[in-house]
Amino acid sequence: MATNQQRREAAKRKLERQLARRAERARRRRIVGVGVTVGAVVLVTGLIVVLATRGGDSAADETDLASDPSASAEDVHIPTERVEPATRPEPLPKSVSCEYPESGEAAKEVSVPDGEDVPAEGTVKVTLHSNVGDIGLELDRALAPCTVNSFVHLAEEGFYTDTSCHRIGTRGLQMLQCGDPTGEGNGGPGYTLPDETFEGLTYGRGILAMANTGSPDTGGSQFFMVYGDAPLPPDYTVFGTIDDEGLEVIDEIARAGHDGRFEPSPGGGKPNTEVTFTDVTVEA
Repeated sequence: MATNQQRREAAKRKLERQLARRAERARRRRIVGVGVTVGAVVLVTGLIVVLATRGGDSAADETDLASDPSASAEDVHIPTERVEPATRPEPLPKSVSCEYPESGEAAKEVSVPDGEDVPAEGTVKVTLHSNVGDIGLELDRALAPCTVNSFVHLAEEGFYTDTSCHRIGTRGLQMLQCGDPTGEGNGGPGYTLPDETFEGLTYGRGILAMANTGSPDTGGSQFFMVYGDAPLPPDYTVFGTIDDEGLEVIDEIARAGHDGRFEPSPGGGKPNTEVTFTDVTVEA
């Protein structure tokens, strides 16, 4: 039987462990503010390829809502104000040529899009039909004609159908990432896209952008839909916006939290609410 001294020492050790856990949770929350600035430069390493080799990524840290007993869905603060859609400071010509060099093995069989005389005017309506609701997108050719051309091509060839969204961020960087048929974050279409960024590009609620590997001209099929805060450098091609109904769908996914599998770097995890695209329709 334990003596009073032994019981006091055991209680002291238990208290010390509790205090250490609380301090660690507080430290991780503080890191969010700093990590967004320090880690934003390599965000897309976390958004796409390095999810398979996570040691090299340092994107914004997040607290895991699923595994942290002090966190709950109510802890996710989602801004309600949409940001202004992006616009180019100088318009592009009416049409452009796009190069889509081969890169790696395609996660799902698909052809390379035609890059000749790609229109750089007008918009394209796309609806991501999912098991949790429709997410409407408006793709802007004037912003990123090569990216829009590729996205429409992949959608029309069924590349995105029956794929799931593998990562959501709920703190620091609030976005839902999709577009990898493997569902793991390291798959693409077997070719890359050119960057279509420009100085002054910003991100926030309602913005649709492409992921890349952190190196120039390495976009593919993966994209991220921003539903809240996203203090990022202008390194990720913005190619459209998300409609209000779609944002409401993403908000509910975010409130359900994630499993924390990508903590502490790149942050976030697989959504607790499974998100699968049952069909993708395109309206020219």
